[in-house]
Amino acid sequence: MKKFKQSFFSLAWMTIFSVALGAAWTTKRLTNNSGYSGYPDIAVNGANVYVTWSNDMVDNAEIFFRRSTDSGANWQAAKRLTSNSGFSGYPAVAVNGSTIYIVWEDHTPGNNEIYFRSSTDGGATWQAAKRLTNNAGNSHAPRVAVSGANLCVVWWDDTPGNFEIYFRKSLDGGATWQTAVRLTNNSGGSWDPDIVGYGSNFYVVWDDVSSTNNEVYFRRSIDGGATWQSQKQLTNNAGDSEYASIAVGGLLGANLYVVWDDDSSGNDEIYFRKSTDKGVTWEVAKNLTSNAGESQYPNIAVSGSNVYVTWYDSTSGNDEIYVRKSADGGDTWQAAQRLTYNTGASYDPIIALSTSNRYVTYFDNTPGNYEIYVKYAPL
Repeated sequence: MKKFKQSFFSLAWMTIFSVALGAAWTTKRLTNNSGYSGYPDIAVNGANVYVTWSNDMVDNAEIFFRRSTDSGANWQAAKRLTSNSGFSGYPAVAVNGSTIYIVWEDHTPGNNEIYFRSSTDGGATWQAAKRLTNNAGNSHAPRVAVSGANLCVVWWDDTPGNFEIYFRKSLDGGATWQTAVRLTNNSGGSWDPDIVGYGSNFYVVWDDVSSTNNEVYFRRSIDGGATWQSQKQLTNNAGDSEYASIAVGGLLGANLYVVWDDDSSGNDEIYFRKSTDKGVTWEVAKNLTSNAGESQYPNIAVSGSNVYVTWYDSTSGNDEIYVRKSADGGDTWQAAQRLTYNTGASYDPIIALSTSNRYVTYFDNTPGNYEIYVKYAPL
């Protein structure tokens, strides 16, 4: 099961140069706080870059947000988006034009519920938070995707007695929401979903332990989430396959790309699988790492024929961030590039792409406690 997450602000920065992948990376430190800042998420729209995270420097963990309007060169002051009596954590962000959507889980009601907040002016001001779940059980780790008028959220919830995946949709930017749909009904726990959309198609992956170990599953809707086709099992290995991430690309969104980590070899390695027909069939999985250490928590993004995967890896003796690129839609892969060289540990990277840059956000305890960082470089 995915490790749980947490996070806040500053302008301290440094630049690290690398010749790998053909471009230098610039590093920005986004937080400098007394508390723990962790598990960020990132979204990009043109020159606008948006990062959200949670931080416990206040009475309990709260959600924060920061933006850059010049492709990451400079960052505006952090905004605190929650001020609750309970824990607020695990935020996710999506962007559509100047509208930003953030979801998170919050323990203020007495159990974990999913909340939503939006900004229609690029993060300058924010509408009131909306509560998306009201269940007897706990709702965890939401993910959000937007495609056209379709705004969709997935999460995992133990209300039925074990963890299941749920989906909810809004057609008016989050002003109103349709009834939640339960996507799984399995004998084992289903958790850690990820979602991506293209047009009226939405695709969800998640981890499921209905068999003897964790496997990655996939489900799709081709009508904006109104109905869902049967689930597909994407892995069937001796070890645990988990932490799946999905991206969409190709002509008319026909290509789907999924990454996950798998410990069948004896330690965790990163794997990749591709579909060129919107998830109907899938090519054979590719192994993207073969290291002495653990490679974990992959994340994937796509721009044209360029596919980028990031993860953290303990091969060097502590956890560092790596990235690997394919310039031909995942058919072949360039050598992996190490992005961090720190005395502390760097964890759980998330990657996002604009038409000109790639951005990786992560958290790192090199300063003595965990802080949020962003690295960026040209595509």
